Amino acid sequence: MSLTWRSLMMRRAALSWGRFPARSRNQRFKLAESLAWLPCFLAHDLQPCSMTTGEAVTISAFLPLYIHASVRILAGQTQDVPPRTWCKLLHGLQKAVRHADSSALLTADRELFALVRRGLDRSERSIRIATGNIIAALLARYQGVGISATARSNAWISLLIDLADGRGKPSVKETALVGLGAAGRVPTAPWELRVITCLVGHLANENSLLKALAYTQLQAIAQSRGVSPYNLFAPHLPRISVVLVEKLASAPQMVSEACQLISLTRNDFLSLTLDHTLPPLIASGRRDVLQIISRDLNKSIAGMAVARDSLVLAHLFLCPSEVQTDTGIEFLLGIISEATGKAASITLVGLIKGCMVPLLSELVMNLGDEDSNKSKMAIEALKKLERHTFVPAKGQRHHPSSDLASFLKSHMLGVISHLNDVLHDMQGKKSHAFKQQVVRSLGSLIDLVGASISSIAPQIMATLQGALQTTALREVALATWRTFITKLSPSDIGPYIGQTSAAFITEWSNFSQVERELAYHTLDHIIERGDQFPDHIKDMVSMQGIPVLGDLNQRLAQVQAEWDPQAHLRKLLDRATNENSIVTVRALEELKAFMLANSSLISGLSSGDAFDPVIGCIVKALLNASTRDADANEQLRATAYECFGILGAMDPDRFDLPTQDEAIVVLQNFNDEDENINFVLHLLQHLLVGAYRSTGDAKYQNHLAFAIQELLKVCHFGPELVVPGAASSISSKVRNRWNSLPKYVLETITPLLEGRFRLNNRTDPVIQHPVYPTAPTYREWIQVWTSYLITRISSPPAKGIFEVFRSAVRNQDVGVAHHLLPHIVLNVLLTGTDSDRDNIRQEIISVLEDQVNPRLGVAADRRMLCAQTVFSLMDHISKWIRLLRQDTNQRRSESTRHRVGGSVTTVGQEADEQLACIESLLSSIDQELMARAALNCKYFARSLLSFEQRIVAMKSNGMSDIALQPYYENLHQIYAELDEPDGMAGVSTIVLSPSLEHQIREHEAIGSWTSAQSCWEVKLQNSPDDLASHIGLLRCLRNLGHYDTLRTHVKGVLSRKPEWTNALAGFQIEGAWIVGDWSDVEALSTATSEATELYVARLLLAIRTDDQDSISHALASARRRLGDNIMAVGHQSYRGSYDVAVGLHVLHELEMICISSSHFRSATLRSAHATTELTRQLAGRFDAVLPTFRAREPIQSMRRTAFAIKQSQHPRLAVEIGKSWLTTARNARKAGHIQTAYSATLQARKFDAPFAFIQTCKLLRVNGEPVRALQELENAMVTYQNSPIDLTDERPGSPSSDAIAQAKAFALQARWMDEADRFSVADVANKFSEASKRAPRFESPYFYLGHFWDETYAQFSPEEKLKNSHFPFNTCKAYGKALSYGSKYIYQTMPRMLSLWLDLADEDGLSSSIGQAGDSTQQAVFSVRDKITETIEKIQRRLPAWQWLTAFPQLVSRIIHPSWNVFQVLLKIMAQVLIEYPQQALWFLTSASKSKRPERAKRCLAVYSRAQNAPGPGREHVAQLVTESVKMTTELLNLADYNLPDNQYTMYISRQCRELRKITPSHLILPLQESMTVTLPSTSANQDQHKPFPNTTPIIIEFLDEVEVMKSLAKPRKLSIKADNGRVYWFLCKPKDDLRKDARLMDFNSMINKLLKKDSESRRRQLHIRTYGVIPLNEECGLVEWVPNTIGFRHILAKCYEARKMKIYNNEIAAMLERERYSGNAGTMFEKQLLPMFPPLFHEWFLSTFPEPTAWLNSRLSYGRTAAVMSMVGYVLGLGDRHGENILFDAMNGDAVHVDFNCLFEKGKTLEVPEKVPFRLTPNMVDGLGITGVEGVFRIACELTMNILRNHKDSLMSVLEAFVHDPLSEFEEEKRRQVSVSFNVPS
Repeated sequence: MSLTWRSLMMRRAALSWGRFPARSRNQRFKLAESLAWLPCFLAHDLQPCSMTTGEAVTISAFLPLYIHASVRILAGQTQDVPPRTWCKLLHGLQKAVRHADSSALLTADRELFALVRRGLDRSERSIRIATGNIIAALLARYQGVGISATARSNAWISLLIDLADGRGKPSVKETALVGLGAAGRVPTAPWELRVITCLVGHLANENSLLKALAYTQLQAIAQSRGVSPYNLFAPHLPRISVVLVEKLASAPQMVSEACQLISLTRNDFLSLTLDHTLPPLIASGRRDVLQIISRDLNKSIAGMAVARDSLVLAHLFLCPSEVQTDTGIEFLLGIISEATGKAASITLVGLIKGCMVPLLSELVMNLGDEDSNKSKMAIEALKKLERHTFVPAKGQRHHPSSDLASFLKSHMLGVISHLNDVLHDMQGKKSHAFKQQVVRSLGSLIDLVGASISSIAPQIMATLQGALQTTALREVALATWRTFITKLSPSDIGPYIGQTSAAFITEWSNFSQVERELAYHTLDHIIERGDQFPDHIKDMVSMQGIPVLGDLNQRLAQVQAEWDPQAHLRKLLDRATNENSIVTVRALEELKAFMLANSSLISGLSSGDAFDPVIGCIVKALLNASTRDADANEQLRATAYECFGILGAMDPDRFDLPTQDEAIVVLQNFNDEDENINFVLHLLQHLLVGAYRSTGDAKYQNHLAFAIQELLKVCHFGPELVVPGAASSISSKVRNRWNSLPKYVLETITPLLEGRFRLNNRTDPVIQHPVYPTAPTYREWIQVWTSYLITRISSPPAKGIFEVFRSAVRNQDVGVAHHLLPHIVLNVLLTGTDSDRDNIRQEIISVLEDQVNPRLGVAADRRMLCAQTVFSLMDHISKWIRLLRQDTNQRRSESTRHRVGGSVTTVGQEADEQLACIESLLSSIDQELMARAALNCKYFARSLLSFEQRIVAMKSNGMSDIALQPYYENLHQIYAELDEPDGMAGVSTIVLSPSLEHQIREHEAIGSWTSAQSCWEVKLQNSPDDLASHIGLLRCLRNLGHYDTLRTHVKGVLSRKPEWTNALAGFQIEGAWIVGDWSDVEALSTATSEATELYVARLLLAIRTDDQDSISHALASARRRLGDNIMAVGHQSYRGSYDVAVGLHVLHELEMICISSSHFRSATLRSAHATTELTRQLAGRFDAVLPTFRAREPIQSMRRTAFAIKQSQHPRLAVEIGKSWLTTARNARKAGHIQTAYSATLQARKFDAPFAFIQTCKLLRVNGEPVRALQELENAMVTYQNSPIDLTDERPGSPSSDAIAQAKAFALQARWMDEADRFSVADVANKFSEASKRAPRFESPYFYLGHFWDETYAQFSPEEKLKNSHFPFNTCKAYGKALSYGSKYIYQTMPRMLSLWLDLADEDGLSSSIGQAGDSTQQAVFSVRDKITETIEKIQRRLPAWQWLTAFPQLVSRIIHPSWNVFQVLLKIMAQVLIEYPQQALWFLTSASKSKRPERAKRCLAVYSRAQNAPGPGREHVAQLVTESVKMTTELLNLADYNLPDNQYTMYISRQCRELRKITPSHLILPLQESMTVTLPSTSANQDQHKPFPNTTPIIIEFLDEVEVMKSLAKPRKLSIKADNGRVYWFLCKPKDDLRKDARLMDFNSMINKLLKKDSESRRRQLHIRTYGVIPLNEECGLVEWVPNTIGFRHILAKCYEARKMKIYNNEIAAMLERERYSGNAGTMFEKQLLPMFPPLFHEWFLSTFPEPTAWLNSRLSYGRTAAVMSMVGYVLGLGDRHGENILFDAMNGDAVHVDFNCLFEKGKTLEVPEKVPFRLTPNMVDGLGITGVEGVFRIACELTMNILRNHKDSLMSVLEAFVHDPLSEFEEEKRRQVSVSFNVPS
């Protein structure tokens, strides 16, 4: 309150009092009374004033006036001023102080001190007490207004202490003690220690009144704090105890009184405070006190001193003078010597070395004292310590100059550990003030040590991050952090940039102004030096949104502008997987901003049939972030959900999640040292270092540090590794292992090499087995069980590894225990006792039984986590079984090969025993229990495996199919949960009577919602009160889009069952918003249900109100509710979380559509341009979604709802609503939901959607009315027939959407006209031409036009073809234009265009064809031929080279075309490709360059010459590659032709083919299949700028010397080639084999793979053919890419039957076959006699090769599908000779791989024993498909493949034409005949 008229009147009164001093005593009192009343009146009028509250209204400038007036009133003789006047004025002064502002307090300080001093000198007790209260009020006021008044406060306290301790009267001392008590009761008083110390000193006062008063004041202070006297003393015991103990000899009663006050016995007090009291007593030589303590505690002085040697020595070194230090040290050594009697052996150096780390830590902690003198004393103390520990070298007399940095460096790790213990109260509870000092001391230590501090940087980072979370330590932590960053050298700062910036930006809002300045300067230092660590500056988090950091963010943005966007994205993804959650949160925030700012880049990466691999990396990072546990990661998950929405619901069939199997399996059970060390290195790199660097828990970090330190010893890593000059003592193996570790690992573990950590493992409690039933939480279960199992490890090597983890596994983080448990369990099973094995078995069974029969009181998440851990443990054991079996077999094979004579080998005997032990344990666990537990745990692969094994066992025991039906239903349910409809279909064939639930599952799995609806309706007729059935029916109605019916049904149900309201609320409210019933939506949105739809409804309501805050809140809530479902699925399955991804996709689109751009980055919908841009973005997002009606319809539905809400603001959105309905109609029609499609079409017409009639017409065709459909279409197109053509582009280089729509409509009309066969060729052609005119730069119309000309021409007779020779020209012209504007149809257009051109231009063939035609016809044909050649030449100049590369083998096969003009064009094309893509083109041209036919070789050289002589900057590079290619081909041919003796199976390049090694390293790529296959651009990409090959294709570096020679007739050579990526690849160099057929088949199969990838159904099933590189070197030799990890079918079966003592071929079988060979009964014999002898066993190979359930299931599915695809392709090609050595299986994934394609085109039928089967499908192959056999997976894959082959037969035939024009040796005699193959594709 400012000075008012009342205060002015007060001033006048004061002046008048000064002029009339002779007032009566009563007048003085009345004036005092009036004056005392004024402070409160001026502050708050007549309102009551509470002097005890912490708040008060302040008045300015009043306090000096009050003091001035008081002095006037008190003027005169003492007897003139009565005590009551004094008391009244002092009481008022107390109020004036209370209401004074900060300026008044400072101004009146001197006058107030004088007045108070006068009051204290008064003899009246009441006056003195009132005066003391003023001091307390003043001190409290200092605290309240935040005055930095330490000096003033100390002056007031000193005044009271002087009075209390002085020689004054007892009455004055009493007043001082009361005043001190009042001052001590001030909250958070910084003078508390001084007050308590003074009061404690008076506990020995001879005056019993003062002693009692001091006692009561101390109690009062404790009471005011709400603590006990002991807790009041506790923070100050270090100083108070010294005061008390120093008086122990002279005033022992003081200690007794203090002990009574704090409720401790004297001995307890002395023992408790000995750490604090002993050092100063020794320093001062107080032997008398020491003897008393020694006597009381019954301990020797020396013993007490030695036990606290670090504290005593620290105190001595901190003494201000050398004399005091030396005296104290002499006294200390003296008492120790007296006790030991060995004066000569006790040295200071020895004493110091025994406690160096704690001693240094004590001194270092004093560096952070706020008193600069004390911090300087600490530095001097360190120097003293350095001097006293110096041991001079021989001949050295003087101590060198002080070098504290070097002295401290070797002990820093221990010091940091000690400081962390203090900060985490591991050495007793410490005050915040002391912890602040500790953090400051860390900064001082960093300052002293300098850049060498980098060796313990991870520990410092952990300390600072922990301190930053405590408000009281935040400022000092930031100051220390700044020192840390500035002291590090630029090369060392890098790894900590991400953590530093992330921590600062995350906590920025919580920082004070001072803290922000400290953080700012630290960040500024980093950015300023960013050019010195360019890789790590990319880890700097964005500071967007923090205005104060705007300049820093701008400078950072300038640096980031130079980054490649994709490189920047990859860096963000690296940071998003950081172990530190703070770094991850900031990385995801930046990823969110990046994706929003680079939406076109993300759209490009997620387009086409196969997405860029970076999409998989983004999804993987977001899944990991979404599934991180702990509540602290809520912000992380929220940001991840938002990023998921921005990315969109990416089609999981078009990308693969990156797999990073970091698991390791120890095969030799820790009996092999090298394997043990590899295991330890794995733990260090993949588990410990990451956890150690990222944790903010210093205690846990110490446990990890101890584990790392001990494991380093296992690896034989010691300090000598990093000591200069010590390398000679280290073995090369150890040095290589050390150097193999990543830099960040080395940086972390180097300081731990010295082994300074010690941990005392506590005794583990006795546990009851099994542990699971008694463990209350998952964490406790896994930690207790793991800790116990560690104690059961018996082998010393394993014990040495796992024993060090006993402390770490007990930490809050269960990651270490989870990682170690499988290895520990496996070791105990192999080396433990029978009791140990039985305990483990019981533990597993206990967990599984709780899954099947849940116990009450067990949390569901705990049950689930424990079961998942058990299953992961069993997977690890299964993997161990597989790898050990493989290793044993390999060693046995090697042993057999090198066995001498007939000696018997025992290789693998121990492994067999171990396998038997483990398999025995696994088999003792009931398979049905396992299956049902896995099913309940949602571990479906394990459940499927267990159920199938159970079924096989039951079948073998004679169980009937009827009894097995419940198990088949279980299989059906599992396949439904796995989203494998093919598996469900297969199971359905063996279910005798499908239940209603079975049918529902099947219909829903395949999207047959109408059928599912019928089943639910039947079920409801039987169970009308079954809620689940109603929900199932509603789900069908929703997926069909029948929302009106849905709403009606819900209302009817709720009228009967209102208690189901919450259960049906989601359906009810969704139906309401879909139909636009917003009043109903608003009424329902208040329901208490947790249905996701309610959250979305609240968001839509917020959007309707256009309240941005409400929208933001509703968005966040909806994302959180929806995204948390990902946690239930886990981070491994994106497909399982796909519905969530769709929901998040929808929420982001709502944000895009509806939120103002001023708050969020989205379209504003204020202009037509904005609407167009928005719809373009939405269309791009939609194209990336899984192409199923179920996935796509929710997106379209929500778009329509949002558009409808915003329609009033922007009328153009009505058109978008109509277009959305059209999209729904199209998707529904394709999915077979005809009624839904029809309804959607009507809605589209209602909104005047353009071209809605097209969907109507298509529906008519689907319903079997093609004629009516065409009529409708013709009628509708009349409107557009004469409409002007819009040639304006929405974007440069692309036609407008309206033009494209018109073009599609005209093309559709033309196609239907052609199919109707009622229109002339000219009419159809004109219609196609009209389509192309509507969108001249649109690919599709040209393709369909060319296809029409080609199909029409193919139907002509030979004579008609001659008359219509212009048709091929029209086809080539149309196809050429299609290629110019896109690549969607390139595999249909390019091969066919080339075939037409080259065939028509073939003069030899042409002459024979037109010989009988007339001259005019001949002239026309020749003219067309020349026109086509000219057209192709024009196209050659227009098309990018990579398009020709797609048909390059076809071009190479026609290199000797008889027409010279044609060859010249071919030459240009091939040279163009060679110049642009020399690496790939050269390998394709190799066979021609070294051809046995001189003409082919000559023309190839012409291609080389043209490319080498072409102008341009790449000419020299091409010339170099050509030269290298020729040399490489020559030497490889020499290698293939090298003649070897019959018994030689190894050759050496350095001896037999030296020249081959001389030409390496080369610049040529390895001819791998993936390096030679062209990738097509996305539809939205720029064709000319497309890069068809990856940037990182492997380059040949070296041919390894040893070459293995295969044991076959041709003796192919297995080459090992090392590439520039460090990997070794294998190729088979095959002599005497024409590989051109295999090469053509690989081209054929590659095209099929592309076609399979384009089809959504085959893409979902990942149908493919395993291809490999085949490079013919000439007509007789070639290279074949070695397919690793494959094993022949024959070998697999032979091994399986040998295990059962059966041979697959013997004399008996041979005789049987020979006997029936020509009898005509071979089939009967084979079926009745031979097959029963060999029961199918192929399924056993999958069980033994893939014992992990997930790998088993995936491998079996891969086998079934790859076998199906190749079976169909083989049938089409007439592929024979499919014996057991030509069909291989990949032991890594189960793929079927076919090799040796020599028997093609039905050649097998011409063999001596003709092959009659269409493809190989033996009982063993059927057995490998599982319980369902050929049904399901195999059959459906066959059907899909055959359908795709049928639809693309023309394109595939074009590839096969190469066999005609590049004839194989066996085809030479029929060179001019067509390929003798007809596609066996049913019509």
